[in-house]
Parts: sequence; C-alpha cells; structure tokens
Amino acid sequence: MEIFLGPGGNCLTAKEKGTLGSFKRLKELKLNAQEIEFVRNIYLSQKAAEETGREAKNYGIRLSVHAPYFINLLSDKKETVSASIKRILESLDRAERMEAEVVVVHAAYYGKLKKEEAFEKMKEITLKIIEEAEKIGIKKTKIAYETMAKESQFADLDELLRLMKEVKSKLLTICVDFAHLYARNNGKIDYSQILEKVKSFKHIFSHFSNMKYNINSKKFVDVHEPINSHPPFEPLAKEILKRKVSITIISESPKLELDSLKMKEVFEKLGYKF
Repeated sequence: MEIFLGPGGNCLTAKEKGTLGSFKRLKELKLNAQEIEFVRNIYLSQKAAEETGREAKNYGIRLSVHAPYFINLLSDKKETVSASIKRILESLDRAERMEAEVVVVHAAYYGKLKKEEAFEKMKEITLKIIEEAEKIGIKKTKIAYETMAKESQFADLDELLRLMKEVKSKLLTICVDFAHLYARNNGKIDYSQILEKVKSFKHIFSHFSNMKYNINSKKFVDVHEPINSHPPFEPLAKEILKRKVSITIISESPKLELDSLKMKEVFEKLGYKF
C-alpha cells in the first residue's frame, strides 16, 4: 500500500510563489502529492505543463489536475456542453503532458432531467469525451468524475461506479470526495462501506476536508472548512490502514498543506511510515 498526501493548489506556506515553490515546500514538509487547479482557466501552456511534470518528478510529487468549475455536461444549452467538453479535453492534454494521475471533473447538474435520463445522457457524453481524448493522444491520464455534495449535482458514489462499469474504459475513474459524501448524506458517513465499494481499485483518488454546518437549515452545506471533526479523519485513516488501501488524499481544506500535515500526523500516530 502507498499513501500520497498533499494540497489542492499551491502551498500557502511556500517561500517562493508558483508551482515550483510549492513543490519545494512539499519536499520540506515530506508531503508527496499536489493537485494543479485549473479552477477558472487552463493557465498552463503545453510546454509549461511538460516542465511542471518534470519538476514534480524531481521532487517526488504525485500530480493530479482539477478541471475548470465552469462545466455542465448535462446543460440544455448545446454551447455549454460543447465548451465543457473542450475544457475537459484541454485539461486532459495538459495533465497527460505533466504525467498527472487524473483530471478531476465536477460533471454536471441534473437540471430538469430525471436521474435515469441524466445517467444515460452522461454515459453517451462520456463515451464521446473518451473517444476525443484518445484522438488527441491521451493514454494514461484518467477522467475522474467527483462525488458531489448537492442532490442537484451529478453524482453520488453509486451512480459514478455504475457509470464506470457501463462505460468500461481505462480512461475513466472517480474521485471520492469524502466531505461531499458527508454533506450529501447530511452529516452521515460510513468509511468502511465506501472503501468496500471501491475495493477493486488498485489506487483510490480522493479529496478530504471538513464541511460547514448551517445552523438555520440544520444541514451541512458545500463550504470547505479546516479539518476538525465534520467529518472526522482518524476513522478514515484507520479504515485505510486496516484494508491496506493505496490512496491519494488531496486536502481541499482552506489550510491546504497544513491540514495535509495533520492527516500525515494521524497516519504516523497509527503506525504508518511515509
């Protein structure tokens, strides 16, 4: 088993700005992963992506990429779907060049579609994206649809696993966002059940943070918070070690690498050596 920990974005405590400064800081902290965030735009050229990949390898950093948030593959507007596909393909291109593990994607909103209708449409669009990805030379980097926090968003873990099963492509996987699943189930999470569902995976890609509790609505909402107890991290760490799971856990906490360090300390306390 192998465990990779690191931030979603550049380190907050890096002395030098930019991705290289972040890699250097991760090396100092003995962390070993980072997600490159294309949240608003795909800011790396093809050449810069290749250079980023080389530097990550030099520092022993396992990379992933987050595609822009402006994606909705189930939109009723053709231009929105087309632009979404283009953003995913461009993200895949840069990720492949930097030898990143996955491109994480917030796939869609159900909108007016019924769940089964949405599933079939997502299957069709995903097959199209994979076909186009193969045409532009994507061979290793996978699309990782993320488990989402809101009921209005595609999708929960079971839907994504079903999609993987029916699409049957080496270029498709999922990102298990534990905080999102916790919010989607309004403050309930069963780590054992989740890890059992993905036990066939050679390596699990995941996100972790805490979620904000809205006192007025008495619900957990999709606002990332520093790691404390909602959801708790130690039970997850125990389950990972018990099952000898190989996993990447990206910190999406506002404290980024500081909470990656907190996760590292938990694993070390439980006996894991990085």
